[in-house]
Parts: sequence; structure tokens; C-alpha cells
Amino acid sequence: MARNSSGFRREILEVASRLFAATGFKGTSLQDIAGEVGCSKAALLYHFDGKDAILTELLTPAAEALAELDVRLAGLDGDAAVVPAVEGFVDLVLRFRHEAKILYDNIPEMLRHPALADVLDISERLVDALAGRSTDPEAHVAALMVLGAVPIVGTSPVRLSDDELRAVLIRRALRTLDHDPNHP
Repeated sequence: MARNSSGFRREILEVASRLFAATGFKGTSLQDIAGEVGCSKAALLYHFDGKDAILTELLTPAAEALAELDVRLAGLDGDAAVVPAVEGFVDLVLRFRHEAKILYDNIPEMLRHPALADVLDISERLVDALAGRSTDPEAHVAALMVLGAVPIVGTSPVRLSDDELRAVLIRRALRTLDHDPNHP
């Protein structure tokens, strides 16, 4: 039975995402992806120019979602930015688990990728929002802890449903930030 082109591309992306998250971008070959999909390397290359093109297509939606979060947070001042920043970041990590794992497992290499050109600047603004726009160095340390820990936990196997994991991540991130959501 012949596969339709868009369904086949989606399957390639799903397999590549899983393999990149499991064995890393460098540790995954086009042949590995083709083998998992059940096609030849040539068939895979008919749909994508190469492994980097697959990675670009995988990372672009996550980068766009991060940019959208950045826009939503831009108009919020002080403590009013903390809860939306935490919730938005947790939701982003949970929505793009494989992409977050690929990025965090290969940060230096991934941050040079064209699809992630603005991620460093956006991450700095996210840290500022997580810190409640504070100039206190401790607030920024706590924000960096959240920025580093949420993706690690969000991409790790845990015995919680997604809703339970989201609630725990938000609660613990707000605690790390020393922020009481009931008193913004």
C-alpha cells in the first residue's frame, strides 16, 4: 500500500524526533531513521534534503511557540510576569518534550541551529520574567534553576499523568522562585 506524502513526512518526523531524543542528533543517522520508518535512505531524502532539514522542521514549531510566549510575557511587569512565565514554560516543555530533550541534551550545537536563532535572547527575557523582572541576583539564580530543571523533569519518565506533572512542575517552580501565586 502506497503512503501519502504528507503522512509519510509526518511519520519521518515522528521517528526522527524519537530517535534524536533517545540517541542524540549526532548519534542518529539518516539510515537509522529510514530503517525505523521502513523505507530506503533515498526515499527519505526525496522528502527531506538531509538530517539537518529534518531537525529544522522539528524545531521550528517549538521555536515559534517560544517566541509567542515571549510576546505574551513582554507586556507583563514585575510579579505579574512570574505565574504566566512558569505556566507558559511548563506547557511549552510538555508540549514539545522530544524537542526540549534534543535541545537540552545538545545545547551548544543546537543553539547554533538557524531554527533557534532567537532562542538565547528569548531565554534571557524568559529568565527576567521568571525572576519577576527583579534585579536581585538570587531571583535570577532561581529563575535559571527553573529554566534548567523544568525541561529535565518534563522530558523524564515519571509516574504522573501529564496534568499531574504540569501541576507539580508549576507548584515546584513557583516555590523555587519564592513566589506565592495567591499573592502576586
